[in-house]
Amino acid sequence: MERNIQYICIAFFGMINGLFNQTALFFALLHTQEIGKFLFFGNLSLTLYMASLMVSTATIILAGIPAAIFERFVGAREDSTVSSMWIWVAGTLFLTLPAMGNFFQYGL
Repeated sequence: MERNIQYICIAFFGMINGLFNQTALFFALLHTQEIGKFLFFGNLSLTLYMASLMVSTATIILAGIPAAIFERFVGAREDSTVSSMWIWVAGTLFLTLPAMGNFFQYGL
């Protein structure tokens, strides 16, 4: 049951960072607009949604790197350990800190 809570925390923090981190979202939107002309027929709202998904995914991937390094040093072979999952949650929370101000200001 604890693993489900950790997955929900990771997904929640990734979603918050993807929606409310203005710097990363603007950077991703600039790079997505070139692709969005062809894929989304120039629709800015779909392009913005795609950029938000890219930032969320990048947050989850980048936060998983310290957890993977920890598993490598510990020698975990089959499944993630509880401590590596908490490292992943903490990494996601750390990457989401710049977006927390906007999240509390606007709400979800």
